[in-house]
Amino acid sequence: MEEKKISTVTEITRQIKLSLEQRFPRVWLEGEISNCKHHTSGHLYFTLKDEGAQISAVMWRSRVASLLVRPEDGMKVIARGAVTVYPPRGNYQIDVDQLQPQGVGELQLAFERLKQKLSAEGLFDPDRKKPLPEFPERIGIITSETGAALQDIRSVLSRRFPSLEVVLRPAKVQGIGAAEDVVRAIEEMNRYGRIDVLIIGRGGGSLEDLWAFNEEAVARAIAASEIPTISAVGHEVDFSIADFVADLRAPTPSAAGELVVRDRTELLEVIRNICYTMRTTLEDRVAASREQVGTILASYSFNKPFDLLRQNAQRVDELERSLVKTIVHRMQSATQRTVAAQNQLKALSPDRVLKRGYTMVRKAGRIVSHSGGLTAGDSAVIHFHDGEVPTTVK
Repeated sequence: MEEKKISTVTEITRQIKLSLEQRFPRVWLEGEISNCKHHTSGHLYFTLKDEGAQISAVMWRSRVASLLVRPEDGMKVIARGAVTVYPPRGNYQIDVDQLQPQGVGELQLAFERLKQKLSAEGLFDPDRKKPLPEFPERIGIITSETGAALQDIRSVLSRRFPSLEVVLRPAKVQGIGAAEDVVRAIEEMNRYGRIDVLIIGRGGGSLEDLWAFNEEAVARAIAASEIPTISAVGHEVDFSIADFVADLRAPTPSAAGELVVRDRTELLEVIRNICYTMRTTLEDRVAASREQVGTILASYSFNKPFDLLRQNAQRVDELERSLVKTIVHRMQSATQRTVAAQNQLKALSPDRVLKRGYTMVRKAGRIVSHSGGLTAGDSAVIHFHDGEVPTTVK
């Protein structure tokens, strides 16, 4: 009788696991995602299915970070990985190391979904966009230090305004970790603070190459930037989420250099024109003011005070002459009256009376005006006009 070989569940599962992993070390699968779960650990669990079958799939946290598009239910993808067995459940699954949307259509769909989401939140509104400074002194650039975009921007800036200071923060702009690096670069530039305008971008490429600038994290970092931002991603026909969020979109990196600062030669010409206009305007205003002053000086209103002053001066002269004349006349009249009074006084003086033969008697220095004033024996003085004679009354 044949002896039965009995295996444990663990043993047979281990054999199946070894067989499958050796038989399917790496496969490419095409299917539709369902039951997609983003675990708090960062790992991604989902199911790949088509019309006839389904297979469980797992993608570890370290690989999830490299995804261009966040997987969602209903998304058609191409996955690469190894077929493995999860012994505790006895399920076979695919350990995915690469996952990409099936064709550009899925990327475009993810682009439109994020665009609608951020637009609904108001991140694209013109009212929230900051104006760019007219004359920046320090330009910040976030791009690959080996890419052509950096050289294009530098060439334009050095030609248009050589004295500008350029601060470069090198960043990955494509592949695994590019979006995270761009976000860190934006945050670092804002912490640095001494930047007037920030240019974020890279040269052209496929939709997959430019996908870092379609990531939600990059869009929100641009929206949160306190520094005015210019998005310069790809060629003129390329549009990214960053273009819609940034304060200004440049069709190319070179165009960003053109937009961020005015040409020095053009600016100098503008200054010369302003100076010429100011000088011409000032000269015209001076000439017009001189003409206006001349008109005012010649006007009747301006000269009327001078006329009044001259008239009043003449009037003062006339009054002065009249006053002098009046004073002279009054002095002459007063002199004549004085002379007449003097003559009258002279005519009434005692000397004149005495000359007519009269005499004047004084007793003790006092005039005797009547006969009763003298008595016999009194001494008196008789005054004549030419002298006096002492006498004694008998």
